[in-house]
Amino acid sequence: MSDMGQMLQQAQALQAKLGEAQEELAGTDVSGSAGGGMVTVVVSGDGAVRSVTIAPEAVDPDDVEMLQDMVTAAVNDALGRAEALKQEKLGALTGALGLPPGMT
Repeated sequence: MSDMGQMLQQAQALQAKLGEAQEELAGTDVSGSAGGGMVTVVVSGDGAVRSVTIAPEAVDPDDVEMLQDMVTAAVNDALGRAEALKQEKLGALTGALGLPPGMT
């Protein structure tokens, strides 16, 4: 029975660490950009968009599609960086819990 109790304690400790890591991710910001920095998007480590900054020279009423593409690219860049940060912070913990990647 002591083995089962010890396993339960270890699982609870890992779960607490996982919760702490997820809170840390929510409080950590990463940024992505496109168009040579003309569009910058900041997201939290857990994937919430915090801000979008667009340089005035990126706004061309005759080429709205280019601006849309830059915003999309910047969001995707920021989200990719957030996912990499998440994997870095949570990868070891989820592996210890026996969870497959992405199951956080």
